[in-house]
Amino acid sequence: MSALMDILASAGLWAAVLRIATPLILGTLGALLCERSGVLNLGIEGIMTFGAMIGWLAVYNGADLWTGILVAAVAGGVFGFLHAVLTVTLGLSQHVSGLGVTLFASSFSYYVFRLMVPVAGTPPTVEPFQPIAIPGLSDLPFFGPAFFTQTPPTYLAILIALILAYVIFRTPLGLAIRMAGENPHAAEAQGINPMAVRYGAVIAGSALMGVGGAFLTLSAFNSFFPTMVQGRGWICIALVVFASWRPGRALLGALLFAFFDGFQLRLQTALNGAVPYQLFLMIPYILSIVALAVMARRARVPQALMQPYRRGER
Repeated sequence: MSALMDILASAGLWAAVLRIATPLILGTLGALLCERSGVLNLGIEGIMTFGAMIGWLAVYNGADLWTGILVAAVAGGVFGFLHAVLTVTLGLSQHVSGLGVTLFASSFSYYVFRLMVPVAGTPPTVEPFQPIAIPGLSDLPFFGPAFFTQTPPTYLAILIALILAYVIFRTPLGLAIRMAGENPHAAEAQGINPMAVRYGAVIAGSALMGVGGAFLTLSAFNSFFPTMVQGRGWICIALVVFASWRPGRALLGALLFAFFDGFQLRLQTALNGAVPYQLFLMIPYILSIVALAVMARRARVPQALMQPYRRGER
């Protein structure tokens, strides 16, 4: 029991929670934005992988870190545009298109990486983002080192979550996005072009997914390897349901999963091999499934999610 309390009282745990949560926050917000407009984007795993690779590759070839983030966002937007063409314009299955984007983007990432980077025993590295201490706040006992000494993309992710929550529920643009996902025909009757709204939401959401991937190579780590996303995209899809398609809850859900993950890593160390490590690896996923099952019963799915829209048809 004392070991558990020591872990929970450690500022290092809570600092790690924010770091682990950052790509989940960005990916979940991207998926949420797509789904709020009525489009399921299962391409997130591949988009995050490509964003991680192309952002790192840009910095490796001389670009600054923020340019790497921008390149990843643009690349994610391009894949989002491809997904929108297939699902919004052509009306193809959103499941099949999304899985196709994931397979293509993941494979293309590895191909480009091997094409541009010589094969070496040790993966090449870049200089990643460094933690920034917020003046005044970073000196607070416990809270300072836990929450206010993070890298810039982490602060950016939290800011984006707050902005997106405001946009979706407090602006005409957000109302248009929600109408496109709930009743696109009613949106059309109000002079809104649901297809344009869906295109914009899918492209912007996919750009956030790309940035979430870039965080892994430009902040959490300093190199790229093809399997580094490790299912985070699928976790983000589940977190959207957990959050009931609300950005604020998505932020909390990402932090909750990150807490489970960070906690099990430290618990492994505390118990020093007394329990098989595979059990610890299961903890965040098992607890997330339980939380998802509880929250999903009360979740209200956007009514037009995964429904192709044709202008003038009902």
